[in-house]
Amino acid sequence: MKPSAFEYHRPETLTEALDVLTELGHDGKVLAGGQSLVPLLNMRLAAPAHLVDINRLAELTRIDVTPDAVTVGAIARHAEVERHWEAAGALPLLGQALAHVAHPTIRNRGTTVGSIVHADPAGEMPSVLVLLGGSVQLASASGSRTVSASDFFLAPLESATRAGELATSVTFPIPSGHTGTAWLEVSRRHGDYAMCGLGALVTLDEDLRIASARATYVSMGPTPVSVDFTASVVGRSYDSADWDDAARLAQEAVEPEEDIHATAEYRRHLAGVLTGRALKAAAAHAVARTEVPA
Repeated sequence: MKPSAFEYHRPETLTEALDVLTELGHDGKVLAGGQSLVPLLNMRLAAPAHLVDINRLAELTRIDVTPDAVTVGAIARHAEVERHWEAAGALPLLGQALAHVAHPTIRNRGTTVGSIVHADPAGEMPSVLVLLGGSVQLASASGSRTVSASDFFLAPLESATRAGELATSVTFPIPSGHTGTAWLEVSRRHGDYAMCGLGALVTLDEDLRIASARATYVSMGPTPVSVDFTASVVGRSYDSADWDDAARLAQEAVEPEEDIHATAEYRRHLAGVLTGRALKAAAAHAVARTEVPA
């Protein structure tokens, strides 16, 4: 299949890209990695009049790591983020989740920011951003703004990005304290979208007792679904918490829909099973990253 006719733009600078996007408004579509956009174009599920290719904007390839956060530029590839040793050390959840994004060939071209702006509730990276309380940096010819992850995802394939705006980067905060993470998902085949998946984050206090625990789910609602389990496990030793109770709470919190791949009942069952496993794994990861007192 072939896409509908469109006019192709290839700006050389960020300023030029923002000017073009401002001029085009709703008629312009940004091309970064293209791993989601190109299939939509080919199937004519999207038919923009103009395509704005940002792949020459070298300033958007950055991956910055500070003591507080990892910031990823708009055309940094999934594979580059996944293999960035400093980012992986500071924020292991990035690597844990990115290993489940499609296949290596897709990750070599697809971009982390593009995946987030695509706002697919079955995608891993939107849920990672929500779980960590991250944000998206948006720029236009008239200025820039930052939108928190909690406000960014509006509906399936719909984000807070406005006409004429370009998502230049996303910021993933690094959790403080003794924090561990895990990512688990189940799909029909490796590389397929998950029937259910989640990222889990558990923080321990100095005595290795649970201070907080939460998870964010994919394929469980129109946007990433977050559940806080802290009240049910706080103060418990990391190795004796009632993760089964957390699994029950997860099943009550999610509202999956039935489709050709799985029933809603089965997706809810998966949410419970994976929640218990992921929270337990995240707690163990927190211990492994902690220097246990003698």
